Amino acid sequence: MRRMKIRIVPHRRRREQRTDYRLRLRLLKSRKPRFVVRASVNSITCQIISHDSKGDRTLVSATSLELKKHGWKGHTGNLPAAYLTGFLCGQKAKKHKVKEAILDMGLHISVKGSRIYASLKGAIDSGLDIPHSSDILPSEDRIKGGHISSYAELLKKENPEKYGKRFSVYLKGSLQPEDLAKHFDEIKQKLAGK
Repeated sequence: MRRMKIRIVPHRRRREQRTDYRLRLRLLKSRKPRFVVRASVNSITCQIISHDSKGDRTLVSATSLELKKHGWKGHTGNLPAAYLTGFLCGQKAKKHKVKEAILDMGLHISVKGSRIYASLKGAIDSGLDIPHSSDILPSEDRIKGGHISSYAELLKKENPEKYGKRFSVYLKGSLQPEDLAKHFDEIKQKLAGK
């Protein structure tokens, strides 16, 4: 009699390509809280999560949509918003006496200077100790939105109609995209004062 081959079905979250369990195990072995960063097109979420035998526990959470409450007038899914979200999460972590963490980017692909690393830089600047390489962090000009401002100036000269469409969120919020770096500094000072 012929036997059937036994097939092992992977965990549901693995089948759905939502969790890499090998990576998660390596992060949990560090016994440090995880600085979890998740990015979508319009928002960034940063959380500090500690692992317990009963499951994960979220200690601190911040989203880029919270920046609107602090006066942010720009887009909530770009590099400056990612930095400010990481900075806000780090400020909240101080209140909960969290001093160190380890980066958990989930299934995001590691790209030098990306929004994930901008959030990491924000958390580090707020005082969290997170192991990293300084090569992967975005430049200070990109964090402040210099690349957005220079593109806005160029577009305003070449194609004013496209400028109005592309930067409609900024213009509705009464913020000129050319002044993004100045606005960024104002919001960062507000967050640092809290």
